[in-house]
This record gives sequence, structure tokens and C-alpha cells, in this order.
Amino acid sequence: MSDLSALYQEVILDHNRRPRNFGVMEDADHHSEGFNPLCGDRVSVYVKLNESVVDQISFQGSGCAISMASASIMTESLKGRKLEEVKALFECFHQLVTGNLDSQDRSESDLGKLVVFEGVSRYPVRVKCATLTWHTLRAALEKRNQVVSTE
Repeated sequence: MSDLSALYQEVILDHNRRPRNFGVMEDADHHSEGFNPLCGDRVSVYVKLNESVVDQISFQGSGCAISMASASIMTESLKGRKLEEVKALFECFHQLVTGNLDSQDRSESDLGKLVVFEGVSRYPVRVKCATLTWHTLRAALEKRNQVVSTE
């Protein structure tokens, strides 16, 4: 395993063991539930906006290390961002984990720690684990009142 892969794995394991922004937000403006029936991952996403900027964001749930780390790093990455930036980052992250992010787009992106999920593209079944929270976030922001499913 390369040093970079080992570092990426350690970041994912750290966020799984000690997830950031984990917990229910009672006064959230936006909320949605997500479920991955393939592996049983479940997540709830809570968002509070202030003039189209993510003021607070949290999640609660259970699942595999990739799913929980993705949720944790996502919440860290989105605080303080405008909704347009959130949507752009979602698209960029999705392209990253599906192996469709070209080098030009990558150099212009603001993925930060999210780049640790780059290796997920080699394991297609894990893409749903990495993106579940992101799809649930999108549903919350769009105020869709149905459980998001990866199937």
C-alpha cells in the first residue's frame, strides 16, 4: 500500500471512529433520511441555513466506515458554504468517487479532505456508501419528504 493510500485509509478510519458533527439538530431548517438497502447504512442529515449559507450541519446514523466517514467529512467541508458551492461540491465529489473527475476539474475543485475517497471508484459497490449522505443532504435541501434510497 502506498503512503498516500495508507494516509487516506487512516483519515477514513479516524472519521469513522470519531465522527464530527454527529447528532440530532433539533432546530434544523432542513432534514432528510437516507438508507442503503444493499449494506444497511442509515443516515439522517440536519441543516440550518442562514441566508443560503450552511450555518450548521450534522448527521446521525450507522453504517460502514466509508459511509460514516463520508458523512463526517461532508459536514466539516460544507459549514460556511453557499448553497451553490454545496451543489458544485456534491457534483465534484460524485465524479471523484465514480472515477469520472478529470485532472482539470480536480485541480479547479475544492475537495479538501474529501479527496480521501478517490479510491472508492475502484470498488463500485462502495460508491453508494460514500454518496448516501450526499444524496440525503440534497433531499433535505430540496425538502423532499421521502426516505432517500441508493437503489
